[in-house]
Amino acid sequence: MTDPTTPAKAAMPLHWKIGIGFFLGLLAGMIVHYTVGADATWIQNVTRYATQPFATLFLTLIFMLIVPLLFSALVVGVSEMGDIRSLGRIGWRTLAYTILLSGIAVVLGLVMVNVFQPGAGVDPVLAQQLLNEGAERAQAIVQDSKGQASGIEMLLSIVPDNVVGAASSNASILALMFFALMFGIGIVLSKATPAIETLRRGIEGLFEVSMTLIGLVIKLAPYAVFCFMFNLAVLFGWELLVRLGAYVLVVFGALVIHMVVVYSLALRFIGGYSPVKFFRGVQEAMLMAFSTASSNATLPTALRVADDELGLPKRVSRFVLTIGATANQNGTALFEGVTVIFLAQFFGVELSIGQQVMVMLVCILGGIGTAGVPSGSLPVVALICAMVGVPPEGIGLILGVNHFLDMSRTVVNVTGDLGIAAMVSKGEPETTMLDEAAAQDSMA
Repeated sequence: MTDPTTPAKAAMPLHWKIGIGFFLGLLAGMIVHYTVGADATWIQNVTRYATQPFATLFLTLIFMLIVPLLFSALVVGVSEMGDIRSLGRIGWRTLAYTILLSGIAVVLGLVMVNVFQPGAGVDPVLAQQLLNEGAERAQAIVQDSKGQASGIEMLLSIVPDNVVGAASSNASILALMFFALMFGIGIVLSKATPAIETLRRGIEGLFEVSMTLIGLVIKLAPYAVFCFMFNLAVLFGWELLVRLGAYVLVVFGALVIHMVVVYSLALRFIGGYSPVKFFRGVQEAMLMAFSTASSNATLPTALRVADDELGLPKRVSRFVLTIGATANQNGTALFEGVTVIFLAQFFGVELSIGQQVMVMLVCILGGIGTAGVPSGSLPVVALICAMVGVPPEGIGLILGVNHFLDMSRTVVNVTGDLGIAAMVSKGEPETTMLDEAAAQDSMA
């Protein structure tokens, strides 16, 4: 008989399970790629009918719950602030830190791509082969980019004329977030009546239910990660990374420098937060971001990490992380800038300093408006290329390595969201006016 006083064996942390799934999937895929080959019939059947459908199902389940989670988290985060002044202070600080870090990211990327010139050394024969292989998908991305709003149209599109339509499209997620923001402001400005309190508690219940359901889905993450990495390794091996090594190293190196150096300095000097403590606490969110290549899919994990590991005020983390899942894409902005200059170098298009500054500004805006889904930045890259006279079809050159870089920049995006949440939390009280009012009611 088991002794009731014996402590239960601690379960393995989820991020360890995800890490194991990642390396096992990578190892199994590499073994298959270099022994059997991706063209073997049974391997194609395994990826087509088993690993790829399971990985797709995992992401689909996450995205199914993202709309109620985004809406409820943002509304609750705004309503918990208790007054418009708190919302304005936190909102402006979030915007300022987002623009600052995105600007530094793009400048860092542009400096590195101009110094190392990765586009000047690509083998023309290899380049033509890669362009031919990616021609069909590249054309689809270029066509998609023509439908992307720009300039004043992009600003106007943030205000939805149909909330249901905005909720049904990843491309319109900013419009849904604007509606949720206005809805939360409406709750703050409304008189504290029983009906308003019931509505607020109902939305809190929607948030809790969404988190519970996503928690069940997240348990499948280690197996989904295995499938993601197995599919990637079986198809490409290391060849593409080696062939476009200079470009990959510039993007990856800039991402690492921005995350490790820039974020650490910002956390220390702006947020007064220990970088070591921060990076130790966000490991699970970083692994989930790398595995799914989606800021939106990582949002539930990031919210839990902010509460359980970093101990940030919930009203701040819900607001900053929900906004940041779409609007704070430091890594994406960096990637877009490097890729545009890389393609300009490859095609021999000379970009002036003024044009590169324009690329930088558009990349910052593009990082804010890019959908937080896998490869959501590619249409933006095609759009920027067309703006500066670089053939947008050249994006086919980097399609083969994009998924790895997408995974890498998503880690930077999600880590940046959590970093900004930590910086914004500095000096913010743990309680709000709503908390104090509830405490007074309970005492009365």
